[in-house]
Amino acid sequence: MSTPMRKIPVTVITGFLGSGKTTLLRHMLSQANGLRIAVIVNEFGELGIDGEILKGCGIGCDEAGNEQAGQLYELANGCLCCTVQEEFFPVMEALVERRSTIDHVLIETSGLALPKPLVQAFNWPSIRNSFTVDAVVTVVDGPAAASGQFADDPNAVDEQRKRDPNLDHESPLHELFEDQLSSADLVVLNKTDLLDESAQAAVSALIREDIPPHVKIVPACNGKLDLPVLLGLNSASEATIDERPDHHGSGHDPDHHHDDFDSVIVSGSPATREGAIAALTQLVERHTIYRAKGFAALPNAPMRLVIQGVGQRFDSYFDRRWREDELRASKFVLIGEDLDVTVLQREFDAALSAQSAAQAPAL
Repeated sequence: MSTPMRKIPVTVITGFLGSGKTTLLRHMLSQANGLRIAVIVNEFGELGIDGEILKGCGIGCDEAGNEQAGQLYELANGCLCCTVQEEFFPVMEALVERRSTIDHVLIETSGLALPKPLVQAFNWPSIRNSFTVDAVVTVVDGPAAASGQFADDPNAVDEQRKRDPNLDHESPLHELFEDQLSSADLVVLNKTDLLDESAQAAVSALIREDIPPHVKIVPACNGKLDLPVLLGLNSASEATIDERPDHHGSGHDPDHHHDDFDSVIVSGSPATREGAIAALTQLVERHTIYRAKGFAALPNAPMRLVIQGVGQRFDSYFDRRWREDELRASKFVLIGEDLDVTVLQREFDAALSAQSAAQAPAL
């Protein structure tokens, strides 16, 4: 009697824009210790920033820094559930061909993706026989949740927050947030270093409303968690995913949320880190932008600067040296609602110009 083939465990990492999914993934990979992990990165936007960040850490590269086929896959069009047949299925087939060299698969979904259709895809016969969903890990941006960004009722937050144009208190954000939670086998409450005890307790209570009692909420700072906390949960999520509630039934168009969000790219030549962040902050103050993320090429700086922001909170770091064969350019993906790329580019240019004029020495 033949022994059935081992199913390769898959961890799906989901969570809203800016919750810290890529940072969590980087920490997971840094602890691999010989575990052979294939990574699928999916993004909403045209720059492939998360995949680039992972490559900058040596993920998907050999010891010399050259990219290796089969370690890091990138899917475009923003949503795995929308491109399952076009892109996801061929990638999974390729992984089946390499199953003897893979111990685990990590999938980072777009921050705008509905996780349920993706997990349902693991019930397809050709995928079900080779893979099982070890767990759906939902990452929550603690400060964003505490601010009321995902609240259904705007009366639930204070007047100052209600007047903030950068916070959305109605659909689609709160529905997407709840759907990502309802699919979770584990919730990572991230950025707890930015929350006091009462705020953390309030956010945990908010999360608990949308998850079953057995699903744990694990606090984290900068996505730093030990690998055993995240892997080996053996949830077989594909077997129970249909029982989990969501706002969009199986017959619903899975591209629904993408109709509600815009993704545009702005470029420029900031002179300093502070200047780039200040210009992006001005855009966030004037427009409904939930997420800003990209790379800056600063004058006389040999390394590429990663800048990412959620609302008006920005952070940045140099991730790697610019290669001689690549164009040094500063480009940023902005994701939000009702975004006009022409207007945004004009305002970004004006902000950078004003900073340059202010920094110019007086004659």
